[in-house]
Amino acid sequence: MLLTELERFIDEDTGYNDISSSIVPDCKVQAEVIAREDGVVAGLSEASQVFEYFDVLSTTDLTDGSSIKKNDVLFILDGGAKSILRAERLALNFLGRMSGIATMTRKYVERAGNVRIACTRKTTPGFRKFEKKAVIAGGGDPHRFNLSDAVMIKDNHISVLGLEKAVKAAKSMASFTQKIEVEVETVDDVIRAAELGVDIIMFDNMTVNKIKESIKSIAKKGLRDGIILEASGGISLENIAEYASCGVDVISVGALTHSSRWLDISMKVK
Repeated sequence: MLLTELERFIDEDTGYNDISSSIVPDCKVQAEVIAREDGVVAGLSEASQVFEYFDVLSTTDLTDGSSIKKNDVLFILDGGAKSILRAERLALNFLGRMSGIATMTRKYVERAGNVRIACTRKTTPGFRKFEKKAVIAGGGDPHRFNLSDAVMIKDNHISVLGLEKAVKAAKSMASFTQKIEVEVETVDDVIRAAELGVDIIMFDNMTVNKIKESIKSIAKKGLRDGIILEASGGISLENIAEYASCGVDVISVGALTHSSRWLDISMKVK
């Protein structure tokens, strides 16, 4: 993370009158950062940067994406008591939030088999790169980081322009490095998008049966090869296996970032 980002986070957390840390003598202490439940760890480098900023020596044998068990020690810390206490909450916030996302992502990945699991742009403002990094740690795909990464023609674009005009405009403006993706809701639109030569078709809130029907339709027309097929909307841990078996290449899940629970991680001064 950039130093400017780190200092903004630190300023937010410490404020201008940190009495709770000031009352502690600045003696040398040791502390441990401990997992309170099983999961997948992420945010280790961010936490390390926080500790380093406060001159706290942090050591760990783990890497982002490592599976952890309840009571595992994530970090051993050596430093001044004031510094460790000031670094504690910010470091644990990174670890808890990012590990929670990585843990949920890993569950989806394991249930999806060979189908790629991706997140979306439904992220916390100002924290997107960390949340997407956590998805990667869990074995998922970050999808677009921002609107410039790829061209996605959604239902509202189509309402304004129509599908054909939207795709034509996108092709005329996009760089050769930018893929063009179209969001569809009907079998007819799937066929039209494939015939227009888009790179990715996203089945938006379509049932498994409708997706299967759509894939058969474009396969019969010789249009399946070369198109990435993505399913999104209404997909959960309960039905992910069913969607993964219907013939798509990617499943995107907004819940990875907007609904993941924090992993319980704490710090204990010895």
